[in-house]
Amino acid sequence: MSYLVHNYKAVPSGWRKILYLNWPLILLIVAVSMIGFLMLYSVAGGSIHPWVAPQVKRFGVGFVVMLMVAFVPIWFWRNIAGLAYFISLVLLIGVALFGQVGMGAQRWIDLGPIRIQPSELMKIALVMALAAYYDWLDISKVSRPLWVFLPVLMILVPMALVLKQPDLGTALLLALGGGAVMFMAGVSWIYFAVALAAGGGLVATVMLSRGTSWQLLKDYQFKRIDIFLNPALDPLGAGYHITQSKIALGSGGWAGRGYMQGTQSRLNFLPEKQTDFIFTTLAEELGFVGGASLLLLYILIVAFILMSAYNNRDRFGALLTLGIGMTFFLFFAVNMAMVMGLAPVVGVPLPLVSYGGTAMLVLLIGFGLVQSAHIHRPRRT
Repeated sequence: MSYLVHNYKAVPSGWRKILYLNWPLILLIVAVSMIGFLMLYSVAGGSIHPWVAPQVKRFGVGFVVMLMVAFVPIWFWRNIAGLAYFISLVLLIGVALFGQVGMGAQRWIDLGPIRIQPSELMKIALVMALAAYYDWLDISKVSRPLWVFLPVLMILVPMALVLKQPDLGTALLLALGGGAVMFMAGVSWIYFAVALAAGGGLVATVMLSRGTSWQLLKDYQFKRIDIFLNPALDPLGAGYHITQSKIALGSGGWAGRGYMQGTQSRLNFLPEKQTDFIFTTLAEELGFVGGASLLLLYILIVAFILMSAYNNRDRFGALLTLGIGMTFFLFFAVNMAMVMGLAPVVGVPLPLVSYGGTAMLVLLIGFGLVQSAHIHRPRRT
């Protein structure tokens, strides 16, 4: 069902696989990561410590892992997609039971030499599992209610576990990423219309629950909504992040203050400058031109992923590629919207640029899966 063998042949094995890598995509990934290193160097005041050195090491390890994943045949990843989802789900349950707490959230598991954030792993595992499910499912059954229920359940269970951490941003990314795979697999738009209507009702219910005994969000999450609507309500408290972010964005102007000359970050007015708000630092120092250039690189990455999916006649490979591309798009779109005040602050890092271990590794694994689908796609004879 997956590979179309008529008039197609399998890709060559061995060293010739290197020729089939999506080299433009690799170069774009390296370019964006280099921008991340430069910005981390800047926010550290011109030092490779404490952020650049570990980030470069993580990228190096992740890059090797990406290539290893890429050279493994795509059928292998299809066969273990369910296992990957199950392991990620078990790790999420482990977080709820004995996870480490940091900055008021319980999101990490300490495995000795490394500390992982299972919710990041679930972003890729969910896409893999859904792609494998729709690869297995006959296309005539895609929109039947019974066969829609299972993928919805696959999305809702990890979402619920992530919301308990609490991590609203990642939960939303899981919902949007999983929904995107379902839509691209051919699920009827009627289900999505119903979901949007239900979502609107849920938002109304959440807002009505505020201050009641059955309040559905934490107080700080409601405060984020208030501050999103009007940061001036608490400019030195909950609104401090977004207020300083807007000041930095505005002060950058067209061409920026100059590399390593950003006052908001250099004088520590801007919080989380190495993680969630690193785009603000870039825009202050390099201006609109720098911010737009990074956005262009992101768009090119998505474009090459979409082209790879379009040319892939293997259903699993195409859906997997599209799902990872959509997940990557949501990463940078949500982060940029957040720091510009167009969305609530939800703690989503800027992909390949923000400081972080698990997020970097998971993204590179995702790109490795895209490369695997690209290398091993059926080709014309």
